[in-house]
Amino acid sequence: MKRFVWIGAVLLLASCSSGAPEPAPMPPPTTPTAPPAVALPAKPPAAAEKDQCGLKDAQAFVGKNRTDLPAPVDPSRWRVACTTCPVTMDYRPDRLNILFNPDTGVVQQVKCG
Repeated sequence: MKRFVWIGAVLLLASCSSGAPEPAPMPPPTTPTAPPAVALPAKPPAAAEKDQCGLKDAQAFVGKNRTDLPAPVDPSRWRVACTTCPVTMDYRPDRLNILFNPDTGVVQQVKCG
């Protein structure tokens, strides 16, 4: 008897699930759109060409020995390092980087940052 009740319950559940309407499909997701562009004010050309770290004057150091470099007025704005030495990667536009060859001591490059 229990077997008939069990089979009846299974058949009842099977008949209910096959006759029920299927749920409506989900609508496709919409692609978000970008906000409208905002026009930024243009920088004056004089500000873009401004030499913040003194690079133009420091070009004279290229080819000289690092011991011939003058003492900086503000040591926090100069960084003297060898070309293979590890240095921090923080960018400071007002800092002058003077890079020299570790074997010869000759300045090879000067750059801002």
